[in-house]
Amino acid sequence: MEMRPYQQEARQAVHEQWENIDRTLLVLPTGTGKTIVFSKIVEDRVRAGGRALILAHRGELLDQAADKLASATGLHCSTEKAEQTCIGSWFRVTVGSVQTLMREKRLKQFDPDYFDTIIVDEAHHCISDSYQKVLSHFSGAKVLGVTATPDRGDMKNLGSYFESLAYEYTLPKAIKEGYLCPIKAQTIPLKLDLSSVSMQAGDFKAGDISTALDPYLEQIAEEMGKVCHDRKTVVFLPLIKTSQKFCEMLNKAGFAAAEVNGESMDRAQVLQDFDDGKYNVLCNSMLLTEGWDCPSVDCVVVLRPTKVRSLYCQMVGRGTRLSPQTGKTELLLLDFLWHTERHELCHPAHLICENEEVAKQMTENIKDAPAPVDIEEAEAQAAEDVVAQREESLAKQLQQMRTRKRKLVDPLQFEMSIQAEDLSGYVPAFGWEMAPPSEKQTKALEKLGIYPDEIDNAGKASKLLNRLDARKKAGLTTPKQIRFLEGRGFQHVGTWEFTAAKHLIDRIAGNGWRIPNSIDPHTYIPPKTEGETAWKNIAW
Repeated sequence: MEMRPYQQEARQAVHEQWENIDRTLLVLPTGTGKTIVFSKIVEDRVRAGGRALILAHRGELLDQAADKLASATGLHCSTEKAEQTCIGSWFRVTVGSVQTLMREKRLKQFDPDYFDTIIVDEAHHCISDSYQKVLSHFSGAKVLGVTATPDRGDMKNLGSYFESLAYEYTLPKAIKEGYLCPIKAQTIPLKLDLSSVSMQAGDFKAGDISTALDPYLEQIAEEMGKVCHDRKTVVFLPLIKTSQKFCEMLNKAGFAAAEVNGESMDRAQVLQDFDDGKYNVLCNSMLLTEGWDCPSVDCVVVLRPTKVRSLYCQMVGRGTRLSPQTGKTELLLLDFLWHTERHELCHPAHLICENEEVAKQMTENIKDAPAPVDIEEAEAQAAEDVVAQREESLAKQLQQMRTRKRKLVDPLQFEMSIQAEDLSGYVPAFGWEMAPPSEKQTKALEKLGIYPDEIDNAGKASKLLNRLDARKKAGLTTPKQIRFLEGRGFQHVGTWEFTAAKHLIDRIAGNGWRIPNSIDPHTYIPPKTEGETAWKNIAW
């Protein structure tokens, strides 16, 4: 099987990480072939004489992994689940159920070095006690966690176990490169009150959601009739009884709807009929978040509000696959005006935005849009809006800073000036990143002109130092040049060349530290310079 370029890059990156550490992460959006990637990685390890375990929490995921492994590599595997065991098998790969392997009696049958490679499918589950019990037993194995979690903010908990992020392929990049379909979000003007819903295990309690949702179901069915009557739609609901009730309402509203749940005797047939077009809406109570693919789905309705991004991503991911043969051009994602005073909810913005500030702005921007909005375009607009707001705030800070004697540059000013969204929105994920900056980092930042007291973790300090080094090599402005010139009203000095800034500062110095009358700081654009491409005078 020929791998896509990003799949090959991911494969190589994991092996490189394993040369130095034992536990690493791979982030690939739903629909971009994560099973193919880890199957090829398993094949590499087996060819080197190893034995691998693919660990998952649901039978569908185990079956899917076994099928993809065989089709992608030709390797077959044994199964560690219920009465089935891999002990005594000559197969070098095992697909294993975590519920089975976590049992003390079962684990004791394995030497700790029985597996030298472990793949954790849907790795956002691996912090649970059941997974940790299995992983701790095989403590010498190389571990790869695979997840579709859309941003690093969600991986704080994973960072307590995994040591690095080997590779991340983002949803926007997958859409841009044509491997996933574009997503358009539409906010439905129904205000659903969740203020009485309680929390359980870090998310909204399903039973309470169902009670709160019940009075709105008929209105929701009516609104769906206006926007997705001609689409192939999957609806996620909190409870089986709610799913069944909503299915009946949709059928009365003119849809051809079906419902599946964990107790459905004809589940496989219903799923096949939906795939074949007998039904155009499929209702479920969180059954189809993992291990089910139907590329022709072109509308997703999330009626199970959540604050867990990984869960939200899984639901939306049911509709992001390409299906050109059915004429699918995009995924329509319906969003609702959930009202809650206490907790942040996931919205379409959380699929694509790298930080919460931009996500909030995007959610606010698209709330009143009269038609579906492309989420990439909406994210770009929200990012511009946030930058404009930050610049306004920064202007006020700069005014205050003029009265200070401090010569070092505030990190926020530096990040805004060089237009570094990745720095200003940075969230530490792994253990070393969360630690305070080291003394060596602090001294290096001070020497280069950055005020280190505003940086509270080693990850951010490391990214800043790397960026400063790259800017030095590229011949761009220093932090001190930025502070001096922006303090006098010049704009985005962080995008200037070092030499251009130095020549301007020399002119100001030669004019008695006054800006020449011929220069308007607010409109000034520095000329391009040639020759000097390195920081020659660290004082500036």
